[in-house]
Amino acid sequence: MAEKIALSAAIRSNLLTLTRTNDLADRTQVRLASGLKVNSALDDAAAFFAARALSFRADDLNRLKDNIDQSISALTAAINGIESITQLIEQAQGIAITAKATGDTNERSSLGVQFDALLLQIDNLSNDSSYNGQNIIQAAPDNLVVDFNEDSSSQITILGIDSTTGTGGINVAGAVGNFAADTNIDAALTATRTALTTLRTTAATLGSNNTVLQTRLDFTEDLVNTLDEGAGKLTLADLNEESANLLSLQTRQQLGLNSLSLAAQSERAILNLFG
Repeated sequence: MAEKIALSAAIRSNLLTLTRTNDLADRTQVRLASGLKVNSALDDAAAFFAARALSFRADDLNRLKDNIDQSISALTAAINGIESITQLIEQAQGIAITAKATGDTNERSSLGVQFDALLLQIDNLSNDSSYNGQNIIQAAPDNLVVDFNEDSSSQITILGIDSTTGTGGINVAGAVGNFAADTNIDAALTATRTALTTLRTTAATLGSNNTVLQTRLDFTEDLVNTLDEGAGKLTLADLNEESANLLSLQTRQQLGLNSLSLAAQSERAILNLFG
């Protein structure tokens, strides 16, 4: 069994100080390389797990933020569809007014065909106003359910609104009798006026919901940033401070090596006395 090497108190003290300085320098270099003052639970368990909790919630909210953003796009598609349908209904109303102003049966018949063609385009437009498979103004409209928090305790349900020309929608029938009789035209004018009122109400409702979603999107983005900043305060290193620390530790390392060398020289000088 090898005998234990005995070190003098001076050398042992200097060696211990140098070892501690090296450990601090290593830790500082890791912080500078990673940008983190807390890289694991070993560095600071409380800060590490608190930061992880904040980061996990930020990740969850980021996923919800993406869903809110997609729902806004679906709602925007519906609003654009309603605006276009409104324009087509206004055109149909204009056709009916023109038909009422003429007594020519052939002209009324031609206008009736145009009226019906516009109604067909309205149905097509309504069914085409989808985004990512969601359509809240088609004949069988989808509902949008949007979560605002992780456990779905805060959410909004945007009910779909049938905006086709059928009885379940804006309820505008075709040109009865090709607008031959004034009563048929009057019925079309009444239907288009009612449809315009319905469409404007629908546009206002969807616009209000869109404002709510946009507000929640902005709030969620701000909250995610706040959570990320909070996690950073717990774990991010101050690179300027760590750089200064490293410079100081490197100086201490050099001084420690010098002190260790001087202690060893002192022991050799004593040994020379016996030489």
